[in-house]
Amino acid sequence: MELRKSERKKAKIKMALQGSSGAGKSYSALLIAKGLSGDDLSKVAVIDTENGSSDLYSHLGNYNVLTMEPPYTPEKYIEAIDICIGAGMDVIILDSISHCWEELIDFHSKLPGNSFTNWNKVTPRQKAFVDKILQSPAHFISTIRTKQDYVLNLKDGKYVPEKVGLKAVQRDGVEYEFTIVFDIDSKHFALASKDRTNLFNGKPEFVITSGVGKKIKEWCESAVDLDLIKKKIKECKSQDELNQLYKESQTYKEALNKHFINQQNLIKNNLNINSTNFSKNGTTAN
Repeated sequence: MELRKSERKKAKIKMALQGSSGAGKSYSALLIAKGLSGDDLSKVAVIDTENGSSDLYSHLGNYNVLTMEPPYTPEKYIEAIDICIGAGMDVIILDSISHCWEELIDFHSKLPGNSFTNWNKVTPRQKAFVDKILQSPAHFISTIRTKQDYVLNLKDGKYVPEKVGLKAVQRDGVEYEFTIVFDIDSKHFALASKDRTNLFNGKPEFVITSGVGKKIKEWCESAVDLDLIKKKIKECKSQDELNQLYKESQTYKEALNKHFINQQNLIKNNLNINSTNFSKNGTTAN
C-alpha cells in the first residue's frame, strides 16, 4: 500500500450513446469509431443485437460485425467481447446493451421465491458484464435505447400517469460507469449529459461526426505514459543517461522520483562492484 500523486495515464474511452429508436445511435457510434481508429475501420467491430442494423452503414468502410442472437445474456456479450479482443479490435461498439438488461429483467421475473433477494442472482451477472467493458484493452461505445418514463401523480383522488421524460433501458446508474455519455434526440443532435474529459461538457448540442472521435482519441493519448518512462529509467546504465532522462521528465518528477533514486543507487552499486573486481584483478595480476 503506497500513497502517490494523482496521474492521468493513456486510456481507452468507455462511452455510451443514449437515444430513442431512430435517433441515429448506430450511425453515430460508427462515426465516432472511425475517428477513434484513425479512419481505419478494419480495427472496429460492432457487436450487433439490433437485427443487422449495423450493416446498413457499410458505405462508411470495411468494419467488422459480430451478430448476436437471443438470448442476450451477459455471458454471451462477454464471449463476443473476447472474440473481438482476440481479433485485435481497437474499437468495439455494443449495439445495444439494452437487450442485456431486458434479458436479466426477464430472468429475474421467472425466478421463484422472494423478488428482492432474487436480485442477488442478477446483480453479479450485470456487474461481470460492465466490468468486462471497463477492464478490456479497447475503446468501447455502447448504445442504449431510451423509452418514455412515467410517474403516478395524485389528481382528484386518483393516481394518473404523467410523462416525465426519457429513461434509459438499462440498470439505473449505469451511466456512472462511462467516461462520456451523449444523449441523442430525434433530430440527431447530441448533448453530453456526462463528460469526465471536459471536451463536450457545457457545450451546445451538436451533430456527431468522425471529428468527435478524433477529438476523444487525442484526449486519450495526450496523457503521459508513466509506465514507459519507468521502463526507460530501469534501462539506464550510467548516471549520465539517468540525468538526461530526469531532465526530460521534470513535469512528472514527483511521481517518478522514487524510481530515479532506486536506479541511481543500482548504478552506484554496480560501479562499486566493478571497481572492487578491478582492484582484486589488478592485485592478483601483480
